[in-house]
Amino acid sequence: MGLITIEGIKVFAYHGHLPEEAKLGGNFTVNVWVKVDTSKVEKTDNLKDTVDYVKIIDIVKEKMAIRADMIEVPAKRIADAILPLNKVQKVKVEVEKINPPINATFDKISVTIKGERN
Repeated sequence: MGLITIEGIKVFAYHGHLPEEAKLGGNFTVNVWVKVDTSKVEKTDNLKDTVDYVKIIDIVKEKMAIRADMIEVPAKRIADAILPLNKVQKVKVEVEKINPPINATFDKISVTIKGERN
C-alpha cells in the first residue's frame, strides 16, 4: 500500500451560504490523501499501474467548479469521484475556505470527508 498526497491545490470557487459568496466567489485550498495499491507500479514503474495525480487534480478542479452552499458538498463530490479510480482503496479530502466573510479571528476553517472502497 502507498499514500498519494496532494496538498495545497488552490481553487477559486463560488461556495458559501451567504449571497455575496455566490456572487463574488472566494479562494479555497483542497488537500487530498489517497491510499492506493502500489504493488504493481513498484514492479513496472508504469503510470497505468497507479493513480495519476494529475487526474486527481483535474477531479478537484471539476468538482469545485460546481457551486454549493456548504463546503461539505464539493468535498464529498471529490471523494466520490476519486474512490472509483483503479487502485484506490481509501480517500480523504479536505476543503479549506480562505478568508470567509465572517467577523472572527481564526487560523483555519475546513471540512474533511473520507471514503473507503467496500
